[in-house]
Amino acid sequence: MKIDELIAKTKDSLEAKKVYAEPYEKDGITVIAAATLSGGSGGGTGRDEKGQEGEGGGFGVIAKPTGAYVISDGKVRWEPAVDVNRLVATAGVVAIAALFVALRIVRAKAKPR
Repeated sequence: MKIDELIAKTKDSLEAKKVYAEPYEKDGITVIAAATLSGGSGGGTGRDEKGQEGEGGGFGVIAKPTGAYVISDGKVRWEPAVDVNRLVATAGVVAIAALFVALRIVRAKAKPR
């Protein structure tokens, strides 16, 4: 695949229509899911000492659910998606930090004065 083709495919992958899902309607309520996309690409060309040329590249895209727009009774509201993995990781970091602080307090009180 040529570098120009790779860049074109990357650009096509990061369009706005990839961020918002098709509207879903049921019982008078419309839901439009949204995601956050991030990606990148890279490539290069080169020539070796024998004069042979080569090129290569790659790209990647990451999509994470962000939330959804909910349309009901003529009103629009945003419902954020909950990232349970991030929530659990944050709670774990806070718990470990609390343990370190408690350990320092206990050691400080245990030292003779």
